[in-house]
Amino acid sequence: MQEIKKYVDANKQRFLDELFELLRFPSVSADPKYKDDVLKTADYVAEKLKEAGADKVEVCQTAGYPIVYAEKIIDPSKPTVLVYGHYDVQPPDPLELWKTPPFEPTIRDGKIYARGACDDKGQVYMHVKAFELMMKTNTLPCNVKFMIEGEEEVGSNNLGIFVKENKERLQADVVLISDTSMISLENPSLETGLRGLSYLEVEVTGPNRDLHSGVYGGAVANPATILAKLIASLHDENNHIQIPGFYDDVLALTQEERDALNMAPFVEEEYKEDLGVTELWGEKGYTTLERTGTRPTLEVNGIWGGYIGEGAKTVLPSKANAKISMRLVPNQQSDKITKLFTEHFEKIAPKYVKVKVTPHHGGEPVVTPTDSVAYRAAQKAIADSFGKDPIPTRGGGSIPIVALFEKELGIKTVLMGFGLDSDNLHSPNEKYDIANFYKGIETIPLFHKYFAELSK
Repeated sequence: MQEIKKYVDANKQRFLDELFELLRFPSVSADPKYKDDVLKTADYVAEKLKEAGADKVEVCQTAGYPIVYAEKIIDPSKPTVLVYGHYDVQPPDPLELWKTPPFEPTIRDGKIYARGACDDKGQVYMHVKAFELMMKTNTLPCNVKFMIEGEEEVGSNNLGIFVKENKERLQADVVLISDTSMISLENPSLETGLRGLSYLEVEVTGPNRDLHSGVYGGAVANPATILAKLIASLHDENNHIQIPGFYDDVLALTQEERDALNMAPFVEEEYKEDLGVTELWGEKGYTTLERTGTRPTLEVNGIWGGYIGEGAKTVLPSKANAKISMRLVPNQQSDKITKLFTEHFEKIAPKYVKVKVTPHHGGEPVVTPTDSVAYRAAQKAIADSFGKDPIPTRGGGSIPIVALFEKELGIKTVLMGFGLDSDNLHSPNEKYDIANFYKGIETIPLFHKYFAELSK
């Protein structure tokens, strides 16, 4: 551990400078206007992997954005860790809510503020620098492969094709991912599961054009009003989702599992204060930790229609739209949930409007084993680095490719994230604590060390 700390301490400023270079690339995969920047980001990641000591570094082309692949095979008889991450980021909008420009990383109060600081550039770069550390100190104990993609934020569609076509090249004993969070540096944790996802868009159409709200208001159904009513009907008074069959496959937790989950430190007043809300909201009968990690949800991610510019324009809109995501829990299937939602939404739509449901992407929920060699290696690594055992938690987010890795490669995943839930992922002013960044670089080599030892 002392050798690891010594190397990190000696290179802290360089590590930070390089991460800032990476963060300056506006690698927004969802917006075609950033295409050149996304491609440059892939080249930068490949360059840094090569400088760190990786072999066979390749920017692999796909039908979308490329996947950066690299490896270091020190001995085929030793275990192999496949490191996954992504270099693309969410759109930075709304820009006016950022205190500093999203692609000009800024340090405030020991935190790095930039789009992608935590999700996932900062966490990916921990692995690149941890690998460099092991190479420079001649302490790499096992084989390492890297697969860093550029389409995670838009569904990872081409990654699935790449994995299926490169099964031999991607053979490994475990997938290691840092694209999740921990409770805090004082209370380290390991996520043991992730929710799945069904993401879609709905469109409600009324008249064939925008209408004068004074001339036609009261005579023609307003698509924005109807959309609001349809969305409101999707939850009952207990915030239970009102789609027939939605809960049929939900795997309920035992009381013992619920008790264990709720042992994680949680102060409701601090939670509310951080979010700027006076009361919490959610499905009746469940705690906040259960709602965010083990229960399915349905949320509106965006809603629009009619005139939304400055000033007033009295129109009755022709169309109204919304983007909706549903987080899924073990045993639920994204395709089935998408189908159930579509059938229900079309059925409840009144005759005076037309509705259209367009699926975007989805992913399956996963639970990672806590009795595996890899999980125990992660436990030991965190215990050594932080001075206390990690608390098992369930993640509320989704990483659809975890289920893909298990299906196509037959290997499990360890979710060893170093971000915080309060890091404003997908929101303005995304941040990442510098202390967490360095702590990740120190902890990752210990995972490799213990994974190699426990695999013997």
